[in-house]
Amino acid sequence: LLYLHGGGYALGSVKSHRATAGQLAEAGKIHTLIIDYRRPPENPFPAALQDALTAYDWLRKNGYERIMIAGDSAGGGLALSTAISLRDNQTTMPLQVICLSPVIDVECTGESVITNARRDPWLTTGMKTLFNYYVGQNDPRDPLISPLYANFTNLPPIVIYVGTDEILLSDSTRLVEKAKNAGVNVQIKIWPDMWHIFPFFAPFVPEAAQAITEIGEVIKR
Repeated sequence: LLYLHGGGYALGSVKSHRATAGQLAEAGKIHTLIIDYRRPPENPFPAALQDALTAYDWLRKNGYERIMIAGDSAGGGLALSTAISLRDNQTTMPLQVICLSPVIDVECTGESVITNARRDPWLTTGMKTLFNYYVGQNDPRDPLISPLYANFTNLPPIVIYVGTDEILLSDSTRLVEKAKNAGVNVQIKIWPDMWHIFPFFAPFVPEAAQAITEIGEVIKR
């Protein structure tokens, strides 16, 4: 499992997300690699994507043939971008992509950005400042920056965990619709009364711990 941490692309690290990656490794009984990809504003797009692709290539060169990619928030968007880039370059694809509250539209055009603005205790519209650091001088609708605008044809299976109360809920529901229309095997689990990347709060929040266990079963299957 290649795990890509969240943090609006500009924050987060191996240290901040080691516990979540470790819990998924234990729940899924799988070797897990979490990386410190380069971050903006010093290193805008495509630095993080290049680092994710390098890590994926490193795994394959070191004998790992059955690889999944997972990530939370911006890391979830980066996981999708990595799969899209691998497909476009006709490289061996991951078995599946697992996304926890993925960021797939850096312009934040989803309806839930407004409707859930006062319900999500973890994320605010201020996140756009971080996203803009990542975009730099590039087109924010580049499919490798905002996977919502990608062609989903021939992508591997996608599994999404998201909460009803988070401001990025619309990102996930729109992604599912597009992926299904492209014939992708996509599953979404929408948890009631949960917020942005709620699995991050395991084991302290019971629902988060349950989600980690469920994702572990998804990995093992």
